Amino acid sequence: MDQSHPPATMAFTDRRWTIMAALLGSNTAVMLVHGLQQEMNPSVTREFALTLIAVTLPFQAVYFMIHTYADSFATNLAPAERRTLERLSTVCQIIAYASLLGLAILWSNVSLFVGGGFLLASFCALLMVRMAMREARSSEAARSL
Repeated sequence: MDQSHPPATMAFTDRRWTIMAALLGSNTAVMLVHGLQQEMNPSVTREFALTLIAVTLPFQAVYFMIHTYADSFATNLAPAERRTLERLSTVCQIIAYASLLGLAILWSNVSLFVGGGFLLASFCALLMVRMAMREARSSEAARSL
């Protein structure tokens, strides 16, 4: 980002871009590998999981378009426009993260322990992040008083 851009907000950071890029790359690879496996050895469970992942891919692409647009036109965006783009970006991220359920289903199809462990660890990680964010917000609010 060049110096003419306003500071990045929580919705548009390089870190989020990187996470979403990794998720998109991983989902694309999973779709390819398991799609080929599905052709050779069809499974309803695998097809459901791949469908769940496939449904999230357009939202991942839209996230990148929103992020790029907001970054490219950061100095020209009205605050209301920026808030709208941030909300849309957040919705796209949440839907993109739903692809992790498809991965869990695929892994549960391999082993109930692997899939269950992945789901449990994912839930704990998300809970930990939410708690940390809540703590950071309350600390920030206390400092601003």
